[in-house]
Amino acid sequence: MKYVGMPMGMWLLYSKSFRDHLVFVFDYDLKTADEVTAKAKWKYRSIIESLPEFEKEDRFKMNIVNCALVSAFILNMPERPSVEKLTEFYAKAMMNELTKKFFALAGKNKFSAEDLKGMRQTADLDAADRNPYSWNMDLLEYKEGSGYEARFTKCGICTLMNELGLYDLVPAMCSFDYTMAEAAGTYDFVREYTLASGGPYCDCGYKRKSHPRREEKNYV
Repeated sequence: MKYVGMPMGMWLLYSKSFRDHLVFVFDYDLKTADEVTAKAKWKYRSIIESLPEFEKEDRFKMNIVNCALVSAFILNMPERPSVEKLTEFYAKAMMNELTKKFFALAGKNKFSAEDLKGMRQTADLDAADRNPYSWNMDLLEYKEGSGYEARFTKCGICTLMNELGLYDLVPAMCSFDYTMAEAAGTYDFVREYTLASGGPYCDCGYKRKSHPRREEKNYV
């Protein structure tokens, strides 16, 4: 994967926030935070350039780029973080004002005809069959238009973080789904399993807030 383009843009957008939250979350001094960030920059670029290019239709390129970004910081921290601390760090570092606005806008379009079309196309693509750093997904739509579940059987983040020796920290990234749902404000995020915790799949359920909550999953 080429570093120039979206990966470089993601570094420019988030690196300062990641550096600042090394101080706010982990209590590193400024000198240590600067040193970690400087080393992470080159590690991030190395990880990115080791990855294959994603297919044009693959909507998950940004996911793996974000994974490479946080992994580069982890690998250069003085101490390996706990899942709990990394969950806090990742959520707070990612949620700058621009990101909050992006998720709020995406929330307004959730469940639209265009959104559902894109999800169906993604389910049909099975990109991870050709690129182990991408995802395979099945789409299960709920009854009465109340939402849908994206059920993942292959996960690029699991693949990459396993290769980097960080597999036990994957749940910190899984938790970000709840942060995104809160920022979107139009749906409740529900989950039973993750691949990282030994589940048969990762189920990502998106239920419209306008529909009554149900404990059971009502599929079409």
